[in-house]
Amino acid sequence: MPEIDLEQEKQDILAAYKGMLRAAKHAKKDTETKKRIKTAFDVAAEAHKDVRRKSGEPYIFHPIAVARICAEEIGLGATSIVCALLHDTVEDTEITVEDIERIFGSKEARIIEGLTKISGVVDATVSLQAENFKKVLLTLSEDVRVILIKLADRLHNMRTIGSMRRDKQLKIASETLFLYAPLAHRLGLHAIKSELEDLSLKCTEPEGFESIQNNLKKTEEVRKRFIRKFSSPIKKELEAKGVKFEIKGRSKSIHSIWNKMVKKDVPFEEVFDLFAIRIIIDNEELDEKALCWQVYSVVTDFYSPNIDRLRDWVSVPKANGYESLHTTVMSPTGKWVEVQIRTRRMDDIAEKGFAAHWKYKEGKGESQFDVWIGQVRELLENQEGNALDFMDDFKLNLYSDEIFAFTPNGDMKNLPNGASALDFAFAVHTQVGEKCLGAKVNSKLVPLSHVLRSGDQVEILTSQKQRPKEDWLSFVITHRAKAKIKSSLKDDKREVAAEGRAILEKEFKRLKIAYENISLRQLQKYYKVLSDLDLYYKVATGDINLTHLKGFEVKKGVLQPKKTIRKRVTSYIGQRRSGATDKPASKKQALLIGDNMEKLDYTLAVCCNPISGDEVFGFVTISDGIKIHKVNCSNATQLMSNYAYRVIKARWVDDKNIAFLAGISITGIDDMGIVNNITQIISNELNVNMRSISFESDDGIFEGSVKLYVHDTVHLTDLIANLKKVQGVTKVERRDN
Repeated sequence: MPEIDLEQEKQDILAAYKGMLRAAKHAKKDTETKKRIKTAFDVAAEAHKDVRRKSGEPYIFHPIAVARICAEEIGLGATSIVCALLHDTVEDTEITVEDIERIFGSKEARIIEGLTKISGVVDATVSLQAENFKKVLLTLSEDVRVILIKLADRLHNMRTIGSMRRDKQLKIASETLFLYAPLAHRLGLHAIKSELEDLSLKCTEPEGFESIQNNLKKTEEVRKRFIRKFSSPIKKELEAKGVKFEIKGRSKSIHSIWNKMVKKDVPFEEVFDLFAIRIIIDNEELDEKALCWQVYSVVTDFYSPNIDRLRDWVSVPKANGYESLHTTVMSPTGKWVEVQIRTRRMDDIAEKGFAAHWKYKEGKGESQFDVWIGQVRELLENQEGNALDFMDDFKLNLYSDEIFAFTPNGDMKNLPNGASALDFAFAVHTQVGEKCLGAKVNSKLVPLSHVLRSGDQVEILTSQKQRPKEDWLSFVITHRAKAKIKSSLKDDKREVAAEGRAILEKEFKRLKIAYENISLRQLQKYYKVLSDLDLYYKVATGDINLTHLKGFEVKKGVLQPKKTIRKRVTSYIGQRRSGATDKPASKKQALLIGDNMEKLDYTLAVCCNPISGDEVFGFVTISDGIKIHKVNCSNATQLMSNYAYRVIKARWVDDKNIAFLAGISITGIDDMGIVNNITQIISNELNVNMRSISFESDDGIFEGSVKLYVHDTVHLTDLIANLKKVQGVTKVERRDN
């Protein structure tokens, strides 16, 4: 191990701190502010002095970097910088929240407390990540800076993730993609959202990321020339009109290009909208909306617009505060080009989101941000259920496109795309939602489940006799509506459950079991219910057969079976937590699983059909043992982010005696004998067994699907390469499902 130059490290730390201060121009307006930031730095440096990161560098570099992101990339002030410098002290060192309050004040103490990770045991049915995230979000009701510093912390961790173990990288990247990138999007932090997505993709799809990155570099000069030529007439006209402006081209993020390639099943060369041209207007003292439309008029004088792709977020901003005018026009080279038109203020908010919003607010009243944060607070205050249910409801509204609809009086309501008339009813008022019978959309009667479109005028029909029903949950997508419906249903359930409790007490009395002093946990396990409430409810509705109660007895205050009523399999999760190991699998296993890399029983997930050579992980299911997924499986992000404690390492062992089922699709020009040529290569040249094969031809183009058995990814890659050589074949791809 190389010797560490401690003196040089001290100089580097000081240089990093000074660099952060230079970036925090607006946060060091006076001597007192500088002093507070310096004190925070000194406290953090002392607290972390003997700690190093996985990369080997002193830990203090991390809080300095987080503070710099807060100042430079989000635009936060002195309080946030102080808290960013101290954000890990309470969790990782001897410093307490009380110490923070004594040295810096109650505001800083509250923010640090919100940033401190949740420790302790969490119920096995709840994701540790979801529970932690839910509790962090609770601080929104006090200070949104907690979330912004948390995002800065996650961004720096993603930038330095290369020094971590591969399995840790995958879990952190999945959680980032699942939660933190959408949250950054919802808070209007476009640049941070894009970088988080790109860095996550770099972890989960390193080859795809590198390929797109290289292609973007190769085509950079061509794009620059195109943008100069396209912008030239617009520039001359705007200058002639005396408009102050800046024009720049902006490439789409690598993640968005990757998504397009996957969704449309096209190579990089066929992704046409690789960039957008942005026109930023500096004449902010004039009418911003009129200026944007004036520039739009200039652009469309030179290039024909696609009217269907006009997006006016200047008149009606997005819920995250985003304002811009987007048009797509036809260029002289025959390609569609997106042009974004906005003022400097709008651009600042688009890049720095929430922090920039406050900079420009100047007492203008409640904004879209205020409305959204109010909705989040309401959801958090009313949320009683499982943290995963909360995350599902919350996340739905993070990334959604938006629509706007109007009440009969003309009040506008912003809703996520796909919202129903019932969602609208709850957006108006909880009581309107609960009493909703139906709706009139643009004067036409529609059912509760009717999906709204932007510009609809909605009149809600109510009745005092109406009550929320279970099937309403399938009609709504907003977290507000779901939370209110669930709350109402729970109240109804409690009334029914009271009857069930009385029935159960009576049955216990008949069997001479002392009901008052016992735990019902074993009974809940036996009847597969999650709570006392569910148990009583199912007793009342007759879904539980109480004749089995005679098989139970009370021992030491606990109700338990007299003998084995039903065979139960010990869950692998429990064994992992207790340190026990599972039984060895058969000799035919081709995977080593778990921290100790043992041979355990498993099945391959049908959603991604992994084969030997794929990068994989194990997932412990509740009732179906260990499932093996590819790390880039469509379900991997959700599994790793929501259930990280059930994800285990898995590694292939070299075993050519095992064959894996794989699928490939083949496209080409239909010609006599081509199918025979393909099957010859599969069966004869590479000795591959086929399970099924189907070909369809339409107007001279054929599409084929083959399911076959291969040893590993190398075997499959060789097969695909050979098939591509067949005359007439234009495309051969692996198909996971």
